[in-house]
Amino acid sequence: MNKLEARFEKVLYAARWLLAPLYLGLSLALLLLFIKFFQEALHFFPIILSTTESDMVLVILSLVDMALVGGLIVMVMLSGYENFVSQINISEGDEKLSWLGKLDSGSLKQKVAASIVAISSIHLLQKFMNAEHITNDKLMWYVILHLTFVLSAIGMAWVDQLNRK
Repeated sequence: MNKLEARFEKVLYAARWLLAPLYLGLSLALLLLFIKFFQEALHFFPIILSTTESDMVLVILSLVDMALVGGLIVMVMLSGYENFVSQINISEGDEKLSWLGKLDSGSLKQKVAASIVAISSIHLLQKFMNAEHITNDKLMWYVILHLTFVLSAIGMAWVDQLNRK
């Protein structure tokens, strides 16, 4: 291997650090989600006694949806950093997430797909709970979109299983 090739490969390998600011940006997205979550919760508290049960369930589903998105952000942020940039070193005795260091890019992709299906399920449930205000055509497209996410997740899991064999 010549010197030019060796330098080129070192630069190429070091370029993975360009991803680090993107993962830091995801932590900012998590902060924004945190703010929106508590804005929604605090907005609902003053009207909780005068609201209908279905409206309360819709708000709770919205909060669950935000929590799922938050978990997805953490998973992508930490696993992506570990898979593509550098290993995260946790000091002995510090709390370490059980899955940290165990998700390769294939399993991370499957977790993301499953999270998207779960988030889509919550959105679809919200739409059905509010179905009297939504046209049938729109509801049909929501179902088609959700089924597309489900089939995509199943397809990705199947291809990943084929690749492991």
